[in-house]
Amino acid sequence: MQQDVHRGLLLVITVWLGWSFVGCAPAESEPVPASSQGVDIELSAETRTVEGVVPCNATFAGLLQSHGLSNNLIAAIVDQTREVFDPRRLRAQNAYRLVTEPDGSLRQFEYHIDSDSFLQIRRASSEGSRFEAVVVPYVKERAVIAMSGTIDETRSSLVAAVDDAGEQVLLAITMADVLAGEIDFNNDLRRGDSFSVVFERFLREDRYDDYGNVLAVEFNNDGRLVRAIRFTPPGGDPGYYDDQGRSLKRMFLRAPLRFEPRITSRFSRSRMHPILGEHRAHLGVDYGAATGTPVIAVSNGTVVSAARSGGSGRMVRLRHAGGYETYYLHLSSFATGLRPGARVTQGQLIGRVGSTGLTTGPHLDYRLKKNGVFVDPLVEHRKMPPGEPIPAEHLNAFRAARDHVLGLFVTSPSGSVALTAAAVGAP
Repeated sequence: MQQDVHRGLLLVITVWLGWSFVGCAPAESEPVPASSQGVDIELSAETRTVEGVVPCNATFAGLLQSHGLSNNLIAAIVDQTREVFDPRRLRAQNAYRLVTEPDGSLRQFEYHIDSDSFLQIRRASSEGSRFEAVVVPYVKERAVIAMSGTIDETRSSLVAAVDDAGEQVLLAITMADVLAGEIDFNNDLRRGDSFSVVFERFLREDRYDDYGNVLAVEFNNDGRLVRAIRFTPPGGDPGYYDDQGRSLKRMFLRAPLRFEPRITSRFSRSRMHPILGEHRAHLGVDYGAATGTPVIAVSNGTVVSAARSGGSGRMVRLRHAGGYETYYLHLSSFATGLRPGARVTQGQLIGRVGSTGLTTGPHLDYRLKKNGVFVDPLVEHRKMPPGEPIPAEHLNAFRAARDHVLGLFVTSPSGSVALTAAAVGAP
């Protein structure tokens, strides 16, 4: 991650002038902020316009100085800017545009802060000694897009199928989160599975910038049709429901890992231990995954312990409602703030896959205990009841919303189609 570098007395001077360094991490360059988002300026032939990205280890003051601005001018610019934007937030690889007058003074400077806004600095007086600095929100369009895809020999995962349809991995992760209580995307996918999804994207400067909500998704998994519709009951919070209005938020997720890992060893009362070479009970499910893979809590609960535990290595133990406890073994690290008594929510990061303890390689040993007895997590999950239904008084509103959004699904084998677009403010 990018970090400020301060040393000794230089800290006091650099913070005051905005001479704080930014690190350099690989990043996709953003488009230079469009001046049309602010106030249009007609440039004479003698003005000079420079467009680029912030270099590694640059500072705000240093970036301005590299374009020939005087120290006095830089100090005035930094002083005005600090009221709306911290110069230390300058980030390598973010785009900027700088326009100077024939005499070398600054006319306008724009810097891409993030996907929602950019910094604009403009000369406010003819003498060039006063400047106006504002943070301007990008004007975006909200597009509703429908997409479909299939799982086959060349697209063997949800990520691959979504990528093949022209979308990004973030959409696949969101879809997996929505359906996490119904489908284990690590192990349940089969060739011939197919899906359709309707989702939001935001358009900025003639390019799609980021995703909004998944509005509905339909997944045909090994002959079983699973649907999820986003709906907000009057006076309630948004959630995802099946086509009958039952909540898809189960008490437990099907797996503590979101993507890619495979089951390498199942629950057994007698298994040949790979290291000890003797038959022992294996009271959990092993998921093969690379070191550092995020491990999430399968349900809301309380931390019982997060510490080393002999052959189990670094282990997290959580207590849940209904007499359940979950165990996450062989972790490489724990999430920040994970201590006994702390509350965790379903899907929250609790640690990362590792190979600590008695193991032959990186994996997660996930265990589930019910009323003091270890049970097979895969079998127990199938016994759990469906989520709570929408109250009867709101069912008609839900059905109307359901029928509308399901009617937006496309039936093409693979690809996405923009259905609607409307101008919105920065989301």
